[in-house]
Amino acid sequence: MTPNPNPTLGPVAQSNRIQSLDVIRGIALLGILLMNIVGFGLAFAYFDPTNAGGSTGWNFRVWFINNMLFEGTMRGLFTMLFGAGFILLTMRAEQKGGGIEVADIYYRRILWLLLFGVIHVYLLLWHGDILYPYAVFGLMLFPVRNVQPKYLMIAGLILLSVYSYKSYLHYQEDLATKTEGVIAQELKDSEKELTEEQQGALKKYEEFQNRKKTPEDIKEENEAMHKGYWSIVKYKTGLNQFMQSTLLYEVWVWDILSMMLIGIAFYKWGVFQNERSTRFYLLLMIVGYGIGLTVNYFEMTSIYKSDYDVLIMSKVDITYQLGRLFTTFGHIGLAILFVRTGILGFLQKALAAVGKMALTNYLMQTIICNVFFLGFGFGMFGKLQRYELYYLVFAIWLFQLIYSPIWFRYFRFGPAEWMWRSLIYLKKQPFRKRIEEKTKTKSDDKEIAVETA
Repeated sequence: MTPNPNPTLGPVAQSNRIQSLDVIRGIALLGILLMNIVGFGLAFAYFDPTNAGGSTGWNFRVWFINNMLFEGTMRGLFTMLFGAGFILLTMRAEQKGGGIEVADIYYRRILWLLLFGVIHVYLLLWHGDILYPYAVFGLMLFPVRNVQPKYLMIAGLILLSVYSYKSYLHYQEDLATKTEGVIAQELKDSEKELTEEQQGALKKYEEFQNRKKTPEDIKEENEAMHKGYWSIVKYKTGLNQFMQSTLLYEVWVWDILSMMLIGIAFYKWGVFQNERSTRFYLLLMIVGYGIGLTVNYFEMTSIYKSDYDVLIMSKVDITYQLGRLFTTFGHIGLAILFVRTGILGFLQKALAAVGKMALTNYLMQTIICNVFFLGFGFGMFGKLQRYELYYLVFAIWLFQLIYSPIWFRYFRFGPAEWMWRSLIYLKKQPFRKRIEEKTKTKSDDKEIAVETA
């Protein structure tokens, strides 16, 4: 391709957006809150419901269903869409004749996203942020933009396999720790003298047991989250540093980068653009759910039957990516079939609007939840049962589904997206729509309704 000496590069026009991508992005964005809400509102209850929020009745059912259907899958779907969005951005820019400026724009986009991630974690106080890891691993995507999709898929599967293999090694280490620790503890209880090696095994076993949170741990967390803003900033600094350093390279590199590559492959195959046959999406849904939910069910039943034993949790992590990947595939098949049928057109339009301003809505979820739960707001952290958290989730969903379409009647972008684009293109982007654009938007909405009917 011969670069155009004067390319016109800029944000994607609303008329050029792909409806199915926006709808799926909206579904993923709302779905992420199903899991994040536990981290926002309860202490150490994300994986172990016995720590806080209740583990019986509806609390157990909510934990079980969420981990069966949504744990890792909404994040996986959102990550795949990030990869798809990357290839869409660079492809359109290169088609306009952009040369080196395409890379310039892309890397500015990523580096600003990285800064947003830092702010989201340290100032907006969400340790579960995904913007920062997306930016870090997004730096690696540009060189693979022209790689054939089958190789991207293979690379993604290899990364997921590495995660599973590392989980297997970690489980074997935990198993040895427990076995040797139990022997050392029995010797100590029988008042026999321990060798230096046995003393080390006992100490390691005690550290292993400490993974299970105590009532004192829960109380300390609850008290910390009910203090003022700057006190919480200071308290969470250590956890935030761990999330953006150690966890980033021990877990996220396999978990996130893999899904980005698979997402690019899916886009190149036309999966996200609703370009495959209905039979393809049916098979994707059936096979995806058939394998994924079977694996997830085995994992969840193993965990609760063991009374949430930390060793069993370590063991099921071996198959975690298998269940997560296929369940995500099932979600994609179901979502595209939903778009293809054209049913609930008003909901599809609302979901697409949520997806168009995903960054704004993602940050908004954090702000709303922190004001609701933390001490500088309403101080509800640790005060609700697990199932009660979802009253807030549904309220946020309803709010974002209503206001997002209304917002786009008057504005071109969400506020965070507008700021991001202005920084990327080093120029203040137009924000409000002109009268003729509002008229065109209404016309486009009618056309979309006809096309999906």
